[in-house]
Order: sequence, then C-alpha cells, then structure tokens
Amino acid sequence: MPLIGVSTYWETSARWGVWELPAALLPAGYSRLVQAAGGLAAMLPPDDPSLAEAVVARLDGVVVAGGPDVDPARYGEPRSPRTGPPAPERDAWELALIRAALASGTPLLGICRGMQLLNVALGGTLVQHLDGHAAGIGVFGEHPVKPVPGTLYGSIVPEASPVPTYHHQSVDRLGEGLTPSAYAEDGTVEAIERPGAEGWVLGVQWHPEMGSDTRVMSALVRASGG
Repeated sequence: MPLIGVSTYWETSARWGVWELPAALLPAGYSRLVQAAGGLAAMLPPDDPSLAEAVVARLDGVVVAGGPDVDPARYGEPRSPRTGPPAPERDAWELALIRAALASGTPLLGICRGMQLLNVALGGTLVQHLDGHAAGIGVFGEHPVKPVPGTLYGSIVPEASPVPTYHHQSVDRLGEGLTPSAYAEDGTVEAIERPGAEGWVLGVQWHPEMGSDTRVMSALVRASGG
C-alpha cells in the first residue's frame, strides 16, 4: 500500500478531553479518503523547510491539503482586505514539499489551498476573493465542474460532476507549465495539471475528502504504486 503524506495545520490551542495544547490537526476526511483509495496516510505537520526533500523521499505520494489563504506576498501582490491572515510557517513548509515532489517526480495532489499553492510555487498568481463557491461560513457548498477533454483530470473523471466546495480564492495567472483541466460554470479554474512533466501532478479546487467520489485520490494512489 503506498504511503501518502498529507500536510496538516498547526493550531496554537486545540482542546480534547482535559487538554488544551498546541496541536497538528488534519480533518479526518483526508486520511479516510486516502484509506478508501487504497493508500496509507501519514500526517506531515509544518516543519523546517530544509527537511522537505528528505521527507518526500520517504513517501510514495504527497497531498497538500486545504487551509488558510496563501500570503499574497508569495506571489508579489498587496494584500486584499478580504484575504485572511498569513500562515508563514505553513506556506514555507508546503511550498518546500511541493518543490521537493516536483523535483523528484513524486506524485502530487493539491486540494483547494494546495492547488492554489501549487500555482504559486510555479510562478502563478491568485484571485484574492470571489463569491459563490461556498454555502456560508463553515458550510460546504456544491456545484458542477466540467473537465477539459484530453487532460489528466478528464481521463479520471470524464463527465461533468458535482463537487463539494468551500473557497473564496482561485487561480488567476497560471504558473509555468500548468494548464487548466476543469472549470466551474462561472469560468473559475477548478483543476490544474502539469502535462509533460516527470511525475503525476494535479490540483483540484474543491474538497474531495468531503464527498463520496474517490476517483481523484484513487488515481493518485495508483500513480504512487498502488
């Protein structure tokens, strides 16, 4: 079974039982989806970015999970009033994981923030706010995405399909070597990939861990040796 590393959150104060302590957290949907797809999930809390290459070398595949907004300083733009507070440790760690996976050809899946950070890692930019891609604060919405024929994503999910969604940022200028492979009805880029590159590279804007469709994660697991 392939070992799939999934990036996690640092929370300065988390509560469980009698405890209230700093913790590395990962919504359970991610590990459950990896397991349902035939992989083994390993949590990757933010660490020294210089260790990313060694960490990725021990993994069969990498998932960069959803989370807070990417700091716009990472792509050379001023902060919009509607952009969330920066997460510098997580940005640095996940950018290092992405670059290590790309350099080594390790299969890589970016989910929501993970897709946005993949775009930034390759020199792209982000739309810092858009409406209509969530059902409310803390509530996932759903909308259809349409695959681009002939793409990696299109070969995994060939039909337009509804997906669970919760985001307010999206891809603007594409990073080097990236191409769109799915769109929402409003034209928002919903998936990106890197055709012709060594390894398997895909980003999706929605949250497959919140739905029942395992096809995207299953494709990552297969690419990772499963």
